[in-house]
Amino acid sequence: MNLKKTIRISLGCVLGLITALVVPHHVLAEDYAYSVSQGFEFSSGKYGTNIRTDTIYAPLTFMVSPTNRLGLSLEIPFVYQSNSNVVSSIARGGMQGGKTTMLSTVGMSGMSGSGDGMSPVSGSTNQSESGLGDITLKIGYILFPEKDSIPQIRPTAFVKFPTADKNKSLGTGEFDEGFAVEMSKWFGNWNPFAETGYVVQGKSAQLSLKNYMAYNAGVGYQVAENFRPILLIKGTTPPADGASSLLEVRMRLKYQATNHTGIDGYVAKGITTNSPDYGTGLSVYYDF
Repeated sequence: MNLKKTIRISLGCVLGLITALVVPHHVLAEDYAYSVSQGFEFSSGKYGTNIRTDTIYAPLTFMVSPTNRLGLSLEIPFVYQSNSNVVSSIARGGMQGGKTTMLSTVGMSGMSGSGDGMSPVSGSTNQSESGLGDITLKIGYILFPEKDSIPQIRPTAFVKFPTADKNKSLGTGEFDEGFAVEMSKWFGNWNPFAETGYVVQGKSAQLSLKNYMAYNAGVGYQVAENFRPILLIKGTTPPADGASSLLEVRMRLKYQATNHTGIDGYVAKGITTNSPDYGTGLSVYYDF
């Protein structure tokens, strides 16, 4: 996909979001749903190097549901990394619990230098960087609502804008696009779900990025009317040449504090090389 076509698609998504926000819809007022959330996530790992990288990812997310089936979101993140040996790459697409993938710049084919696993250019090690991350726009539509033995099926699509500074290793400097299909079904208090998607990454002169599949699956249990723990696994196929696949386990806790305010937190344990060794996160959202 060339740059001009990517930009057209991206602008189309933005115009679609603006239209959804400003054009009146022929639905009852109570069918409108707006939400804003602030998250704070911390992860730490070596990602195939001998240097530990700590990352903070703090997304501000705006969501709107013009109808009870259609939903759009715009995520604007702040990113901090304790050194520049890795590059943040958003592995999203509507993936539940999806967040930052870290790709080591050490020994990856496509990087300048020998690519033999030696240390990166002097001065990049232990150099902390922070700033705006890549902004992500997502749209989802409930194609089939849950009925009797039929699960809810919801396709989603997203575009990631290269707003992060690639010179600070806060992003790849490329547009990404992707889609996913998620399914969920309630069985009494149990709520199993699964989602799989495909991400098309932009071409980079610095990283040998490639398209990849992403997935997650898990189950939640409604302990109380306002409290639900969720156990899930999430992963992807290798997102770049020389990178491993990604796999981690997460325990999430969702708590509805009031009719309008909720809290969503998690702890995570990575399993593969390019997954964080461990991570944790907390977000607070307000619905109106």
